[in-house]
Amino acid sequence: MMQQYRTNSYLFGGNAPYVEEMYEAYLDNPGSVPDNWRAYFDALQHVPATDGTDSRDVAHAPVIESFAQRAKSNAFAVKASSTDLAVARKQVHVQSLIAAYRNVGARWADLDPLKRQERPKIPELEPAFYDLTESDMDITFSATNTYFGKADMSLRQILQALRETYCSTLGAEFMHITDQTQKRWWQERLESIRAKPTFNVEQKKHILDRLTAAEGLERFLHTKYVGQKRFSLEGGESFIAAMDELVQRAGEKGVQEIVIGMAHRGRLNVLVNTLGKMPKDLFAEFDHTAPEDLPAGDVKYHQGFSSDISTPGGPVHLSLAFNPSHLEIVNPVVEGSVRARQDRRGDTIGAQVLPVLVHGDSAFGGQGVNQETLALSETRGYSTGGTVHLIINNQIGFTTSDPRDLRSTLYCTDIVKMIDAPVLHVNGDDPEAVVLATQLALEFRMAFRKDVVIDVICFRKLGHNEQDTPALTQPLMYKKISAHPGTRRLYADKLAAQGLGETIGDDMSKAYRAAMDEGRHTVDPVISNFKSKYAVDWVPFLGKKWTDAADTAIPLTEWKRLAERLTTIPASVSPHPLVKKVFDDRAAMGRGEINVDWGMGEHMAFASLVAAGYPVRLSGEDCGRGTFTHRHAVIHDQKREKWDEGTYIPLQHVGDNQAGFTVIDSILSEEAVLGFEYGYAAAEPNTLTIWEAQFGDFANGAQVVIDQFIASGEVKWGRVNGLTLMLPHGYEGQGPEHSSARLERFMQLAADTNMQIVQPTTASQIFHVLRRQMVRQFRKPLVIMTPKSLLRNKDATSTLVEFTKGEFRTVIGELNTGIDAAKVKRVIACSGKVYYDLVKKRDEKKSNDVAIIRVEQLYPFPHKAFANELKKYPNANDIVWCQDEPQNQGAWFFVQHYIHENMQDGQKLGYAGRPASASPAVGYAHLHQEQQKALLDQAFGKLKGFVLTK
Repeated sequence: MMQQYRTNSYLFGGNAPYVEEMYEAYLDNPGSVPDNWRAYFDALQHVPATDGTDSRDVAHAPVIESFAQRAKSNAFAVKASSTDLAVARKQVHVQSLIAAYRNVGARWADLDPLKRQERPKIPELEPAFYDLTESDMDITFSATNTYFGKADMSLRQILQALRETYCSTLGAEFMHITDQTQKRWWQERLESIRAKPTFNVEQKKHILDRLTAAEGLERFLHTKYVGQKRFSLEGGESFIAAMDELVQRAGEKGVQEIVIGMAHRGRLNVLVNTLGKMPKDLFAEFDHTAPEDLPAGDVKYHQGFSSDISTPGGPVHLSLAFNPSHLEIVNPVVEGSVRARQDRRGDTIGAQVLPVLVHGDSAFGGQGVNQETLALSETRGYSTGGTVHLIINNQIGFTTSDPRDLRSTLYCTDIVKMIDAPVLHVNGDDPEAVVLATQLALEFRMAFRKDVVIDVICFRKLGHNEQDTPALTQPLMYKKISAHPGTRRLYADKLAAQGLGETIGDDMSKAYRAAMDEGRHTVDPVISNFKSKYAVDWVPFLGKKWTDAADTAIPLTEWKRLAERLTTIPASVSPHPLVKKVFDDRAAMGRGEINVDWGMGEHMAFASLVAAGYPVRLSGEDCGRGTFTHRHAVIHDQKREKWDEGTYIPLQHVGDNQAGFTVIDSILSEEAVLGFEYGYAAAEPNTLTIWEAQFGDFANGAQVVIDQFIASGEVKWGRVNGLTLMLPHGYEGQGPEHSSARLERFMQLAADTNMQIVQPTTASQIFHVLRRQMVRQFRKPLVIMTPKSLLRNKDATSTLVEFTKGEFRTVIGELNTGIDAAKVKRVIACSGKVYYDLVKKRDEKKSNDVAIIRVEQLYPFPHKAFANELKKYPNANDIVWCQDEPQNQGAWFFVQHYIHENMQDGQKLGYAGRPASASPAVGYAHLHQEQQKALLDQAFGKLKGFVLTK
């Protein structure tokens, strides 16, 4: 055993870093290490530093080497007797034992309510591993580096304290944290109380009351609504006690808003027993008598809710986010909503608004959106000051029949170690430990503004849903579950044994059942008619019918003022020569000397909005510069000396009382970032919130957000949202993953006027459509197919008058004055970049009997504007829809019906474009050019293939 210790301990061989850890403690506080060690380290203080000086905080490697040499030397032996060395050696072994319990003690913790597995063999937690025997148990050792309350303790006392602290019903993981202050915080908090709470009688009764409520609701629903899905919390009732403690304690600490995200398990219980939803309202949903005033609606265990709860610190507003069946996808949405609320309050550290995320054990580690969301948590544009995560860990996942198939990590929580977040594993059958874990987690979050995880290990009494039979795949587990009396019963019996009354549990159950029968509140007190000054009034945006009309032009004087402010770079900032050229050109555009390009049109839209009081938030990969270097919203001083200094953002300096402009170069994430921005826009309708994909194709990685929230959130949940998506789109020969923003997917999702899909082709068009998004008094998601090559195409520039007198044109008719409408035989309708290719082709062919119409707004389709353009050509027999995309993609299958509806009798509708393809685009440049030539020839040639006749 001693040889095993020499090979694996913290002192010898590859584990010598233990000496380094003790030396680190010595440097921080010499009195924190035993006297013998302090004397040794004192003697090593003059080891030469690498720079030739003497320093108290010298390099660790020389210290360790010097220590090793001294241990071998006769001089060292003279200074210390063999007895001293033996005691010192055992002291080191004891310190190693303490460190082992702090590191892996949780693996011996009593965490499983079902007690299905034997305690694993972990030699490092046995005294014998360190050559400590029974004869050492009553020897006194220094415990100054612990927080057990005594400077000296016997080995027996130390071992007992360690096992009580780290191996009871609360197992803590925090030694992976790199910050020493945070590690010591956990050591002090846990060891000073031996990880045991001290609740008074009233607190214990309150915990039992919450367990009773949790169990009572589930049993009531189980008997009244037999077989209906509700995703029961039975087996995890302590979670409700944790939520109650979290709300009350957070309010006490000054939190004023809590936004909660969770999937199905226990959701109905949270609605009733945490947020205070009236039970009668929930029952109405089961009885199918609830009002159905939405076009689609959603099932009851996806519904959101909000309420105001009284706490010792004042009212706390609770919001439970609406959630689809895609489990963890709501998490970044919650974070975005929280960030918007914090920004509105000026809450820069997250002191007033708290995000709380509830997970399932399998979903937490299995859904990649969690890793993406965690990666956002401490970045400047997305931080919310730390999230409290609670895991309802039923140890089974969905229908997994073998624990070896659950995951590839030891714990479902291991992914949070990527951000140094601490984890508290707690036995759900010990509700007091669960409440203590909640208190500690919240204290840590408020102290360090970091994420923290509470892993409530429990079980699932019923199946995944109430129509499932879990014993089919989990016979052993469900034998244990069927014999389990329930957490509430165990705790009620415990309190009865403590003298709190033999019938205390039954009395509470009867009282709760009476409340259920009467449909009364189960949360006391829920505050009615409370209105926070930070609440957003959504009324102006609700119940509005669609309209394209909006006054988006700005006066010439304002244009020039804003342009001057935008293009004035302080003398202290030295831009790159290429950037300086861009801003010199923009200054000329502002003065009307040259036409306005896309980047300036976009900038002027942002400038005019922030000047008018509308904040702008723009995020995505490469947003500051723009993927195609067209934006340059952030100017980087080429002479700056420090990486965190020397940037200038002109849009933050357009007015003395302007609204904020925020531009964020996001991490390499699509799903979590888009979810975050959707959540931000859901909480802040007065901010123009934009997510820009690096390439439009990359929206693929966020498709679930588009499907489940952006496209359907309003018809399912009645939640209006003005999020804007900028998706670079255009066939430039850059291959399958850099051409298409998958326009067809958005067209397929378009219904019920749920969103706007536009493809602007000029600088003035992007200016007006961005302004229109905020000026109109309703909010719909805006999907913009933005260009690539058009960013620098002079034909896509606009004159000054188009900004000061124009508007967003849903359809742009023929601009060639040489076209005689009466002689037009063919009308080509198109959208996007291909318009400029068609004009060039027409000029080459001198086909003056062909008119070209641009559809700039694909949905809602502008029927009136389009019909008016077609009517200008009464002698046109052929209508052709031309697109860059393959035939089975793009807009063709969706606009053909709209076009057909507006055609005149006898007209024929045909298609010109790439043939159907399984890939968005070809990867060979020569093949791209061949296809491009073919589709343009087809646009002007004889109608072929599928032709619709009016």
